[in-house]
Amino acid sequence: MYERHEWQPPPELWKKLKPLARQMRQEPTAAESTLWQRIRKEQIRGVKFRRQFAIERFITDFCSPQLHLIIEVDGPIHQYTQPEDAIRQGFLEDAGFTVLRFSNLDVLSNIDGVLAVIEHEVMQRLTNAPHPSPPQTGREL
Repeated sequence: MYERHEWQPPPELWKKLKPLARQMRQEPTAAESTLWQRIRKEQIRGVKFRRQFAIERFITDFCSPQLHLIIEVDGPIHQYTQPEDAIRQGFLEDAGFTVLRFSNLDVLSNIDGVLAVIEHEVMQRLTNAPHPSPPQTGREL
């Protein structure tokens, strides 16, 4: 039996989110693809990031469940969805996650700067007291 974290979507919701997450992984934006090539396979201090990772009813761009760290890459559409983004970010933070946001332009024109911010946050989390895990129940996805 797998463990399920409280913040993971219930199985009936996951059935609906899974095809969308899969499609988003297969059709990333240029910025998402660029960042993924630099953070995948534990390239930042051995920390595993997952892409298009579901937390409750939201699909995050990149997430390290181990560190409770989310990375969002915002395209032009986010200029028009700021109130929704604020609600979503508040929910994710209430679930115990930290959200780092970068624009597509930041990622595409200053990838080294973006990676430095991510690495700094990762190092803070690795060197501070262990981040508490959310309560666990059921199965893991």
